[in-house]
Amino acid sequence: MAVISKHVVTTRPVELSSEPPENMETLRGDCARMAPHWAAPAAVSAAPVSPALIHGVTVPPASARLIDGMSEYGD
Repeated sequence: MAVISKHVVTTRPVELSSEPPENMETLRGDCARMAPHWAAPAAVSAAPVSPALIHGVTVPPASARLIDGMSEYGD
């Protein structure tokens, strides 16, 4: 028989910081300092695919009607 131990979770009082809340300028500075540590992935370019190779895609009628009703795509 397995014994399940009880876990006790205690909370600490919330400490109020005297630092001002972060803003966009602080975030930009943090990012600028971290940028040299990030590795950029190699650029990957996808080759065009012939429409003849695209098959098996089905769209439910309700979705097709929704897209058809959008002025950018159908109407």
